[in-house]
Amino acid sequence: MTSMITWLGKKERQLFFWINHKLHHRFMSIILYTLTHLGGATFTITFSLSLALLLPSPWSTIGWQCLVALAISHIPVAVIKKVYPRIRPHLAIPNTRTYRKPLVDHSFPSGHTTAIFSLVVPMIMHFGVLAWILLPIAGIVALSRMYLGLHYPSDCLVGAIIGTSAAVGTVMFWNY
Repeated sequence: MTSMITWLGKKERQLFFWINHKLHHRFMSIILYTLTHLGGATFTITFSLSLALLLPSPWSTIGWQCLVALAISHIPVAVIKKVYPRIRPHLAIPNTRTYRKPLVDHSFPSGHTTAIFSLVVPMIMHFGVLAWILLPIAGIVALSRMYLGLHYPSDCLVGAIIGTSAAVGTVMFWNY
C-alpha cells in the first residue's frame, strides 16, 4: 500500500509540474489569473446573492441554493484544512511558477474549486443544457489553481467532489 501511495504522489507531482510549467504562456497567465477569481469568495457570494435577490423564479431559487451549497461546502473544507495541513506546492516544490502574492495557508482541499462547483451544479441541475458552458468554466478554475502553483491536482479533485456533493444535496433536499 505504501508503494502505491508513493507512486500516486509521484504521478500527481508530475501532473502538477506539467500543468505548472509546460502549459505556461504569458497569455494563459493573464487569462487564468483572471478566471481563477470566479472561485473566490467575493465573486461566488456576490453572484449567488445577485441571483437570489435580483432575479425572478426559478433563478432566485437557484441563487439561494447556490448560497446554501456554498456555505455547506466550506464546512468540510475548513475542517480538512485543519486536520490535514498540506503545504502548498509553491512552498514544497522548487521552481514552481506562481503569480502575484501566492497564498501560504494550507492547500488541501481547494476552496476555489469547491466554491465554483457549489455554484455551477445547482444551475446545471435546473437547466442541464448549461452544463456545456458551466462545467468547462469550473474545470478552468480548477486548472488555474494548479497553473498558478497554489494546489495539487488532488486538492482540486477533492474540492470538486465536495462542492458537487454539497450542491446536489442542497438541491435534492430543497426539492424534497
